[in-house]
Amino acid sequence: MIIAIDGPAGAGKSTVAKILAQRLGFLYIDTGAMYRALTLKILDGKIDPRDIPAIIKLAETSSIDLICNTDGLLKVLLDGQDVSLQIRQPRITKLVSDIAKIKGVREVMLRLQRRLGQGKDVVLDGRDIGTVVFPDADKKFYIDANFSERVNRRYKELRQSGQEVSQEEINADLHNRDTIDTTRAVAPLKKAADAIYIDTTTMSIEDVVNEVLTYVH
Repeated sequence: MIIAIDGPAGAGKSTVAKILAQRLGFLYIDTGAMYRALTLKILDGKIDPRDIPAIIKLAETSSIDLICNTDGLLKVLLDGQDVSLQIRQPRITKLVSDIAKIKGVREVMLRLQRRLGQGKDVVLDGRDIGTVVFPDADKKFYIDANFSERVNRRYKELRQSGQEVSQEEINADLHNRDTIDTTRAVAPLKKAADAIYIDTTTMSIEDVVNEVLTYVH
């Protein structure tokens, strides 16, 4: 079974997807982490973010893999190295949406995501899972929340991880990411016609997971 979860940044889709996969005993595939891993390699390699051919070539020649540990935590491997923590740095967050909108990069990631999920019981979350990556997914969900709530959630998440950020910075970052994600020419963020819409603004994570599970079962 393939379960696709789409939605904007800060809506809680990744947290829900992780817990859902654990409850069902499915493989969790964080597609956003894959773009983050490539962004990390671009920055560390001092590649100009505007050099599209170089970035596409880097995507084609990089090895990105996802491993789900027994404790349920996802390990992201970039060329065999664990970069699970590095890809959450603010410098990655600021650039990842710009990298993810590149057509050639998305084509490479699309092939990889389909290979990882094909023929398995998986939960995938991202921006275009139900519309592009797996349009025939068994279950599709679009998880959303109002903008101010998404800002608050992302702020708390980053502060708890020890990052020094302000709500003003998060507000600007999410606004920028929303604009890029919804207006990019290739695979923009949008709700699939047959996806179940869940507004999580006033819901706890547990409530959202339970609601998703009712539809899955």
